[in-house]
Amino acid sequence: MTGPHIDEEPAEHRRFDRYLQALETVAEADETNLVAAVLCDDDATMADSAVGRHLDRRAADLLTDPQFASWARTMTAVIADRDFLIRRLREWTLLRTIALGKPWAAEELTGASDWFQRMAATTQIVTSPEALRLLTERGRTRRVRNAASRRLQHPDESGRC
Repeated sequence: MTGPHIDEEPAEHRRFDRYLQALETVAEADETNLVAAVLCDDDATMADSAVGRHLDRRAADLLTDPQFASWARTMTAVIADRDFLIRRLREWTLLRTIALGKPWAAEELTGASDWFQRMAATTQIVTSPEALRLLTERGRTRRVRNAASRRLQHPDESGRC
C-alpha cells in the first residue's frame, strides 16, 4: 500500500501515547483532574484503556501503602460511570485486602475476573494460603489453578508463570 498517510500513526494512537506519558508523570495533586480530562476524550474505549493502565500502575505502587484507601476513594469518584474501571479498582482493593491479611469472602475471589485471579495467583504480595488454596481448587483457568498450586508448593519462588 502506498500513499501519504500509510506511515502515519492514527490520531487516537498519538493521543493514547500522550495520555500515558502525562499520567505517568502527573503530580499527585493534579492526578484527579488529569484522569477526568482523559475520560472526556471522544474515544471512550481508548480513554478507558489509558486510565486503566494508570490505575494498574498506581494501585500496584500504593498496594500496601496506607494512602491506598484515600486514593481509591478519590479515583472511584472520578471513574464512577466507567464499569470496567470501577471493577478494576475494586479488584485492586480486594488484592490489597488479601495481601494485608484482612477478611475477604471466597465468592469475591472466585467471582473476580481472570485478570484478578491471575494476579492473585502469581504476585508475591499475596501469601494467603487460603486464597491460594481456593484458586488451586476453583480458579477459573488452568493457568490460575497451576500458578496457585505452584505457589502453595513453593511459597518462596517468584510465582511467575
